[in-house]
Amino acid sequence: MTSSIVANVSLLYAGLPVLERFQAAAAAGFDLVESWWPFDTASPSNEEVDALLRAIDEAGVRLVALNLYGGDMSAGERGVLSHPGREVDLQRSLLATARIAQRTGCSHFNALYGLRIRGVSDDAALDVAMTNLSRAAAALDGGTLLLEPLSRAANAGYPLESLADAERVRVRAAAHGIDSIGLLFDSFHLASNGLDLEKEIRAHAAHIAHVQLADNPGRGAPGTGDIDFSAVLRTLSEIGYSGRIAAEYAPAAQTVSARALEAALGLEREVAE
Repeated sequence: MTSSIVANVSLLYAGLPVLERFQAAAAAGFDLVESWWPFDTASPSNEEVDALLRAIDEAGVRLVALNLYGGDMSAGERGVLSHPGREVDLQRSLLATARIAQRTGCSHFNALYGLRIRGVSDDAALDVAMTNLSRAAAALDGGTLLLEPLSRAANAGYPLESLADAERVRVRAAAHGIDSIGLLFDSFHLASNGLDLEKEIRAHAAHIAHVQLADNPGRGAPGTGDIDFSAVLRTLSEIGYSGRIAAEYAPAAQTVSARALEAALGLEREVAE
């Protein structure tokens, strides 16, 4: 497996303004970056999008993954993919997403599913998700849409708690002709839900399209908790995973170093293509 570490600028540099995070990642030795939805609204202005693209260009980093609009994350929302009544918000946000993808070559997009809503059945929510996934796939033609399980402890009411949960949505989407969906393996969320990470990898090897690393408990850097990252990375190698591996953790006060993190994980700095 050859894959350079991707810096998730939204967590690694959460204390900085959004537009300064890319330069901070470059200064720490990261060549590749990913981000949560970087705007306050679903419909950022052209000037806001231009400023983001300029910050990425000036930092000399490559954006490889981006969250789709996820609602008001600070207020507790965890995506709107399955939320009736929010289809227009998501569709409007896809205009900016598509523009960013065209300019940067970003190819992976995390479509957070959304918390359960009182009075909306799981089946009804799934129907909404199918509509939104279809629209996103059309707008981001050639891109991979990612479905991510989240920790139930921190995200009560989020329906996707395992890769099996996400796989059921992927299979339903495939039946609707949406074939650009992959699974996002996040070590922290899955371990927090008590899942065996190696078993999760092996059971869903064919459809894991992106990996994010953080330790559990605490969501800190690898080595601060109980996860055996050597076993995780070995298993990913054994299944032939050749996608991106991202550092998506809440760092301690010390400076984040791409080279030190890769050395600790035993990863090469060669970029996976």
